[in-house]
Parts: sequence; C-alpha cells; structure tokens
Amino acid sequence: MNDTNLSAKLNCPISSGEYEKILIAHGGGGILSHDLITKLIQPQFSNEYLDVMHDSAVFGINKQRFAFTTDSYVVKPIFFPGGDIGKLSVYGTVNDLVCAGAKPLYISVAFIIEEGFPIEDFKKVIASMREAAEFARVKIITGDTKVVEKGKGDQIFINTSGIGLVYDEVNISPKNLAIGDKIILSGKIAEHGIAIMSSRESLEFETKIVSDAAPLNGLVEEVFKVTKNIHVMRDPTRGGIASALNEIVKSAKKEIVIDELNIPISEEVKGACEILGFDPLYIANEGKLLICLPRSESEKVLGVIKNHPMGRDAQIIGEVTDQNSVRVLMKTIIGTKRIIDMISGEQLPRIC
Repeated sequence: MNDTNLSAKLNCPISSGEYEKILIAHGGGGILSHDLITKLIQPQFSNEYLDVMHDSAVFGINKQRFAFTTDSYVVKPIFFPGGDIGKLSVYGTVNDLVCAGAKPLYISVAFIIEEGFPIEDFKKVIASMREAAEFARVKIITGDTKVVEKGKGDQIFINTSGIGLVYDEVNISPKNLAIGDKIILSGKIAEHGIAIMSSRESLEFETKIVSDAAPLNGLVEEVFKVTKNIHVMRDPTRGGIASALNEIVKSAKKEIVIDELNIPISEEVKGACEILGFDPLYIANEGKLLICLPRSESEKVLGVIKNHPMGRDAQIIGEVTDQNSVRVLMKTIIGTKRIIDMISGEQLPRIC
C-alpha cells in the first residue's frame, strides 16, 4: 500500500513529505512529538476524554471522578545520579495523576526485559520501585513481564499506568486558563536532563548534578488545603518548561509571558548547559510543577509551596496576557522579548 492510500485509510496525513519514517525526535516532546500525536494518533481515537489532551484522562463513575494515565520509560542509562528507571517510572506516573488534580492510588507495571540483563540490576530496579511507591503512598497492584531476544531491546523498558481519585471541587484543564493568571514554577529547572547527560557521557562537574525525580502529590495536597481554585497544572518533563507552556497555550488559545530573571536554575546546571550548548528551558524535569492560577491566589499558594521541602526555590515566573495571541514570550535579562517555541528536534533523547 502506498503512502497516499494509507493516508486516506487513516483519514489523516502521515507525513508532510519530509518525514515518512519515525525519527528519534518524534519522542522528544517538541514540535514533531506534537504533530505525531495531534495529526496521526489523536484523530484515530478521538473522544471526549482523549481530546482534552492532558497527561491524564478524567472520567466519572457513580458521581465520583477518577484520573487515569499511562507512560513508558526508556531512559539511558537506567541508573543515574539521583535515581533510576524504576523510581522514575513510579514518580512519573504519580505526577501525571497529580497534574489532573487527583490523589494517586494504584499503579500497574509492565517490564520488557532484554535477554542477558543482569538479575542483580533487575533486583535493584524493582526494589527502587517498591521504595518509591511507599514514599509516594501508592500501591503497585498488577503487572506483566516480557523478555525479548538479546539485541532486540536495550536492557529494560518499563510501562506504568496509574489511577487516582480527583479531589472534590478541583477542575484542572487548559481550557480554564484566564487573562491575568499567574504562572508558578516549583523549583530549579533542567536538573534531571543534565544528570542523565552527565552520567551518559561520563562528564564531571565541580558539583555533582543529580536528578530532581520526586513525587509531587505531597506538595499539591498542601496547595489544595488553601485553595482548590487552580486552573492548570503540568509537570514539565520531555521538552522542559518551554514545551509544557506551549502545550498549555495551544490548548487554551492564549498568550503567556515569562520573565527570564525569575526562572530558578542552579549555577551548576546553567554552566553545564553553556558548556554543552543546551537551552535549559527545553531540558526535562522529573520533580517540578507548573501551576497556572488566578492572580488573587498566587501569593498565598507560592507561600505554601515555598514552605514545602520540594518547593523552596519556587517563583512566580510569568502570567497570561492575551487571548488573541497563541504563543509563549520571554522577557530576557537584557529587557527584550523573544518567542519561546516548541523545540523542533531533540536535545536529549532517552531521558525518561
């Protein structure tokens, strides 16, 4: 079957003529990822839950709302400063549920293991998952294991799904974004991606950079104690805060302006990015949170976040400014403004 017939059968374009095969950048959280999902995948499965395009689907059963999510983890190396693929898979699933306004409850796990993978390493991974689940107060209640021939995988891949109970009176959706909303970032950016890269390439810096992988449910529970009036939450993983903010504005059809001076980043990470030629705005985080909320709630919520161990470096980094311009702008250190778009390629493959 040729491309034209296949495209017609799918009722959507499968390529622009430039990309007729999947590229590594299609999994990087940037423009190609967005196009793959919105132009090829979403049209085939379109429904009222999927079309919200959030990290979790929210649905109701007997007047109770639940959030459901799934994710796969292919990080390389599987052990890195501050974590490993097991811990990452649990925390990533927990955080996707949290960003839908849910209390995470249960997780499934499926392992795809390459023949020859050391049993001792597998023990470390599953022990790490158990510890992470206990720390995040969730239970792993079902799963699956498959083994593929040597050379047909890369050590171990993990798929997880999670389900949580949505808090009463909480309604998280990009559609709720409003002019004047403030944007809070819960801490320093780009630590996970740089930790992965330094480990992968055996890079050494004066201060060891470790992944920020952590569960966000405890932090968000504290926020919900003071207000349920939160419009949008997003954990900026693949593609960093730049891609996460762009996903929000594309769904909300509004403009966000952020201030470079207010974006928390460590000197070590900033220096590493300069050496490696990376833009930290596009580098993955695994324990940070973006919160969009009314101006009237922002200082109160910021104070609560700063009082939590995971939010001590939190800052208000921007606001929603326009409903007629769908873009993310950044006020630079020198006082100019530049457009922050989704990254077109892939800075760091295999980081989660």
